[in-house]
Amino acid sequence: MLLEVRRLLTRSSLLASVFLVVACANDRTVPATSSGTFTALHLAKTDIDRVAEAQQREIFVNLKRLTEKLYRRNPRELKKSRQPSLAAGVSRIFEGRHDWKFVELGGARDTHAIQLAFRDDYPGDRVLAFAAGVASMIQTAFNNKTEFFILDDLDAQALYNAARNVEIAVWKLSTNRTGQGQLFLLSNEAAGSVQNLSYEREFGKIIGNLDVLSKIVADKNNRTIVKVVQSLATAVFLPIK
Repeated sequence: MLLEVRRLLTRSSLLASVFLVVACANDRTVPATSSGTFTALHLAKTDIDRVAEAQQREIFVNLKRLTEKLYRRNPRELKKSRQPSLAAGVSRIFEGRHDWKFVELGGARDTHAIQLAFRDDYPGDRVLAFAAGVASMIQTAFNNKTEFFILDDLDAQALYNAARNVEIAVWKLSTNRTGQGQLFLLSNEAAGSVQNLSYEREFGKIIGNLDVLSKIVADKNNRTIVKVVQSLATAVFLPIK
């Protein structure tokens, strides 16, 4: 009897430790790079949790790369944020505990921040508005978590809607123009004999990761995703939560 009590106490202590670490693990704005080292956290993860984390990390690698490319093509936007370097501008967006709310954006995040990047009357850093908007919208689809555990549930529909919203954001990036007829932000270069579609490829990876994960989550929960077909020219952003 005494041995059984000790086993129960040991098991309870282990579970308490795991959930304490879990509570601390999600106190981040963006996902951390995987170290590949086994820790107590792995005891509270399923295979799907690990897949979700891997997909999320890859998405944010692509987003950071895209933000750097956008700043390189639109240096005037970096000057608006008064950052000392391109690296500092990108770091400001993807590091720190800002909850994706920036003073220049008036606290707007998700699709509301994306829309700021394409307003004629917005005087601030449009790359910041676009990148922080896309990133925070995707984070909302991930339940604002950066690590996932047995008791966490992702919403397949939210992930699917996030993928469609990225498609709409890319369309706006490529087509929306100022009152003077200029693109709000330069991205893909279609002029000349050689086309630079590197932005499109990076966004394609993000969309693909979100779609794959939404299908995995839907299959796991035996749910059906409501698929939406819109014309990009007239499309509106889909709700995430």
